[in-house]
Amino acid sequence: MTNQITTLLFDLDGTLIDTNELIITTYLHTLEKYFPGKYTREDVLPFMGPTLHEAFGSIDPDRVEEMILEYRGFNIANHDSLVKEFPCVYETLEKLYENGFKLGIVTTKRLDVAMKGVRLMKLDPFFDVVIAYDHVTKTKPDPEPIYQALEQLKSAADETIMVGDNFHDILGGKNAGTKTAGVAWSIKGREYIAKYEPDYILDHMTDLLKIVGV
Repeated sequence: MTNQITTLLFDLDGTLIDTNELIITTYLHTLEKYFPGKYTREDVLPFMGPTLHEAFGSIDPDRVEEMILEYRGFNIANHDSLVKEFPCVYETLEKLYENGFKLGIVTTKRLDVAMKGVRLMKLDPFFDVVIAYDHVTKTKPDPEPIYQALEQLKSAADETIMVGDNFHDILGGKNAGTKTAGVAWSIKGREYIAKYEPDYILDHMTDLLKIVGV
């Protein structure tokens, strides 16, 4: 459809790797410790996407750092047993990489935890750039992390697609001037991501190959 795209930026959680169960379980563990019996699975879905500071800050601003430490300890201890792969992600990235596309990750996770998931799924050879929470002063939907990825990849916004499962990714891409693609396998559902009017909605990761003309 278009051969002008040279660069693809990806969110990590819920887009490239299936961390849904890990994140939900970790939030429930942490919230149960501080607010026994108050939160259900459905209650924590809105926390998926924002940073931990934003999520916990909306609940109890006085104990944010304490809750984050609890969250991270449990999350890392259970990471490898709960993280799964999404269908055709590896194969699609391999094909994009082999065809010369520049690939980057833009995530609200800390770099060490993000790379744990990337390496677990053996995706690290495909990415020249990973922009994480540690690298920025403002996170998505602010365009700062996307600008930083584009600068490192020496790419222009108008030749780039930002791919993600959350409104932060779509609005971040729009704010940075990239094209945007929402993934229908978002835990919040296809209709949720469609509300933010991405340029494309991917029902399968392989749909990207048609979009970029591979």
